[in-house]
Amino acid sequence: MDRDIRTIDDVMNLLDGLFAPAADRWTSGGSGWWDDFYADRARPVPFFAAKPDESLASYVERGLITPGRALDLGCGPGRNALYLAALGFEVDAVDLSPAALAWAKDRAREAGAEVCFHQGDAFALTRAELTGPYDLVHDSGCFHHLPPHRRVGYLDLLDRVLAPGGHFSLTCFAAGDDGMGSRLPDADFYRQGALHGGLAYEDGSLRRIFGHLTEVELRRMRDEPESSAHFGEPFLWTALFRRDTPARAAVPAR
Repeated sequence: MDRDIRTIDDVMNLLDGLFAPAADRWTSGGSGWWDDFYADRARPVPFFAAKPDESLASYVERGLITPGRALDLGCGPGRNALYLAALGFEVDAVDLSPAALAWAKDRAREAGAEVCFHQGDAFALTRAELTGPYDLVHDSGCFHHLPPHRRVGYLDLLDRVLAPGGHFSLTCFAAGDDGMGSRLPDADFYRQGALHGGLAYEDGSLRRIFGHLTEVELRRMRDEPESSAHFGEPFLWTALFRRDTPARAAVPAR
């Protein structure tokens, strides 16, 4: 008889297990799914192109964010990390997949860019590895692959590493007929033991989840043609939030 639940981490691990083997997409227990995904660099995947998010470029061009320390969560092959480094940001970039990071490091060498890459689960990396504080935390496509309970750790990570006055930039699946991702209620993902390719979000949901931050902009991503210097797909939300308030109270482990 198992009666092992004592801490918040125990609860998180139990809930992760409900989605195995799909948990390979977000936990430090493995990276095989993403390694397979990134193995063929010639695959016609829009975000494989070495282009930054159009929203991120827009924030820079409008002066909403300026060079400082940046953290790229779920950096993949490094397209946004390299863009920020070229602008003078000091960049830490994290991804679960060694295959994705190998590609990102190849691109960094070719571009002569300095980026500090970290392989692993961003929630499990130590304070020594992700030192913070960061003036910018950018996430393009990581958040919508997390199961609902992992939002707790995500918000805690933001509280820990985002500097006062710093910005959080997010690109994630948008709900709706022209969006992408599953619109199931949170509880149904646990009943079915599957994330169905990722979670779709409504704008109101994002405002509630990140309500402790100040909204700067929340809109659909612009559709960028293949010839554009930027990546853009209209089935995604883009959001920019600023930290104007103290960190939320941490949930104590018991």
